[in-house]
Amino acid sequence: MSMILQDSLPQAQQGAPGLPGMAPCRPDDWLRVDEAYLAQMAYRAELLKQQTKNVLYQSDAAYEACCEVLDQALEILPGLGFEIGAEGVTCPDGRRVEIDRAAPLRTLGRLVQEDICILQKRGDEHVLTAAVLCFPANWRLAEKVERPLTGIHAPVDEYDDNIARRVQRLFDAVRVGQPLWRFNKLRYADADLHQPRRREVGAEMPFTRSERQCILRLPKTDAVIFTIHSFVVRG
Repeated sequence: MSMILQDSLPQAQQGAPGLPGMAPCRPDDWLRVDEAYLAQMAYRAELLKQQTKNVLYQSDAAYEACCEVLDQALEILPGLGFEIGAEGVTCPDGRRVEIDRAAPLRTLGRLVQEDICILQKRGDEHVLTAAVLCFPANWRLAEKVERPLTGIHAPVDEYDDNIARRVQRLFDAVRVGQPLWRFNKLRYADADLHQPRRREVGAEMPFTRSERQCILRLPKTDAVIFTIHSFVVRG
């Protein structure tokens, strides 16, 4: 895999992140296209083809939510340089992607840079019921599916009971049409975007990786969508 780097981090992500540190964003701003689109999408296509079971999961219970988030995305994409036609979508890099409603998350994974996680309320917590996760940072999709938020974040040292309650309240409180966003930022020895293994920490860590994370609520299914746009820069 060739190294895929952005020119710089967005200005809003150049400071120090907090946990969970959410802020409002525009209703159409949970998807973005940046200068790494062509290279990131080529890598995503490779992962979706060669490592499908590792990067894609969709439960039967999540199918309607998966279709809904695809429809929501298709409304936004024309404003980001995509052309929507009867035969599919023409992407900013010139690719043609068929809209396959039998596999909505696979379709989204071929269209957008963001990884998409779908969480649905079961009892008192939201559970990860579907995801297209090509660019994991220190976690494996297979270990997190069908688990609640507390189980998903169990290995994270900072994720104590207080943070868990705050994050669950955020997922309960997010409103339709009012997405929220936050970011994280860590140093990495390796620029690879697909890093399901635990991050190596050492003296030589020349790359900064930052994730722009958004949460939004779907109006029909009431599912909560968690999106991740990954940036990697040198320095």
